[in-house]
Amino acid sequence: MNRRTLLKNLALAAPAAWLPGVVAGLNWSPLALTAPSPFKPTWDSLAQYQTPEWFRDAKFGLWAHWGPQCQPERGDWYARGMYEEGSDQYKFHCEKYGHPSKFGFKDVINEWKAEEWNPDELLALYKKAGAKYFVCLANHHDNFDLYDSSHQTWNSTRLGPKKDLVGGWAKAAKKQGLRFGVSVHAAHTWSWLEVSQRADKNGPLAGVPYDGKVTTAEGQGKWWQGYDPQALYAQNHPLSENSQDNGVIHRQWNWGNGVTPPSKEYCEKFYNRTIELLDKYQPDVVYFDDTALPLWPVNDAGLRIASHMYNTSTQRHGGRNEAVVLGKILTPEQRKCMVWDIERGQSNEIEPLPWQTDTCLGQWHYDRRIYDQHGYKSAKTVIHTLVDVVSKNGNLLVSVPVRGNGTIDDQERAIVEGIGAWMQVNGESIYGTRPWKIFGEGPAQQAAAALSAQGFNEGKGKPFGPEDIRYVTKGKMLFATALGWPTSGKLLLKSLAVGGPHYSGKVKQVELLGVPGKLKFEHTKDGLAVTLPAQQPNAIAYALKITPA
Repeated sequence: MNRRTLLKNLALAAPAAWLPGVVAGLNWSPLALTAPSPFKPTWDSLAQYQTPEWFRDAKFGLWAHWGPQCQPERGDWYARGMYEEGSDQYKFHCEKYGHPSKFGFKDVINEWKAEEWNPDELLALYKKAGAKYFVCLANHHDNFDLYDSSHQTWNSTRLGPKKDLVGGWAKAAKKQGLRFGVSVHAAHTWSWLEVSQRADKNGPLAGVPYDGKVTTAEGQGKWWQGYDPQALYAQNHPLSENSQDNGVIHRQWNWGNGVTPPSKEYCEKFYNRTIELLDKYQPDVVYFDDTALPLWPVNDAGLRIASHMYNTSTQRHGGRNEAVVLGKILTPEQRKCMVWDIERGQSNEIEPLPWQTDTCLGQWHYDRRIYDQHGYKSAKTVIHTLVDVVSKNGNLLVSVPVRGNGTIDDQERAIVEGIGAWMQVNGESIYGTRPWKIFGEGPAQQAAAALSAQGFNEGKGKPFGPEDIRYVTKGKMLFATALGWPTSGKLLLKSLAVGGPHYSGKVKQVELLGVPGKLKFEHTKDGLAVTLPAQQPNAIAYALKITPA
């Protein structure tokens, strides 16, 4: 595509209100498109991708998976569960809001005001916690855009909070010097919200349709007058095969197994919304909750979006691509085209290409019951996951659930502060490191659970303990992090045995991060035996800095 055509396309895709101007405090102007566009919308062309060094060095990011489904504070996938007769969320919804034939998800959006949201305060906290990048939700499977979208009238600047949430997050991230990312999930609304076409099978309202097929005309005199609910629900199509089976959505995630094919209009609307998001807010990271890329293989919209992301990043950064596109369940060839993301799980080996684990302190969408039951992941669990992932050439992205009002609760804040306290002392063993010859040693290495689909092996392996060591390098330095404190007061690093296959050099000194001075050690054929100080520096994990002779 030549420069004139590309500028024309950008102008057509962009509303006049923002082409020359300022978005949420971010200076934005059309790119000086003089650089070549090396990435074409094909898998072969995307395979020239190289993960940027900033991402490889960053290691740790935090995520606000926050949207209107957090308003009820009843957990993940609320906009789907509320239409599943007899489910916990359906029962909760009927009791709190009313029957989904009368009060649907569109009405939940109207309840959501985000009245206490303070992105500057939260991102200052996240930076202090050690995050090097921040990701916010741009839309979920519920199809509600959380930014100033000219292609989707159902967006947060018009309805609900009436605020540009992505713009506010982007401005706050820039202020804190954090790399900024967005997560995009809306490609799946087509089949995910088919539940809204249902009706109760039992009870006094049996056979009365839910609001999934409501039309603009039915909004006369109501709060949503003038808005087309089908622009949100996207349900003017026949149901997919076995749509009444609540679990079939997982088998149809890659647009197979009987899913009703999405229309060209639906695919192009998704493409235009996403291109506008990327051009307007210029994120360095885009996370797609899809098998490979959005709408693949039934449409090439995802390929076009990825190539656009890489090309515009290359142009913005003087010929160097700084963009990261994250996708799930990738083939070996597709892993060359983007960064592989594992949801709630970890690889069991050092991956040859950089990758990421994404997980959450609780449910993806805020669930008050987890707070009431003190059920969040601890700072210790997060750090252990981070240390393990980094040793295998990965990054960790952790979502901190945000309440409907835009705040995090006191338990989450304490966890984030606990992560920060550890990272401030031990960050040297995390940031900018690279995998060693092996990722580690210990019992948990032998008991790791296999991945299931896009991940989901989190917490299924053997718990970490003091014999579980994870290794990384930084220049000439070797870092060995123990995931527990030995009762003997000595730590034996078997992988550093003299004459062994992994470490052929001599050791000059050993330090424990957070403790002044050098530690005593013996280096023998059994390994490197380190005498630890009497006092533990923390209650989470212990990073040894090993200097070669």
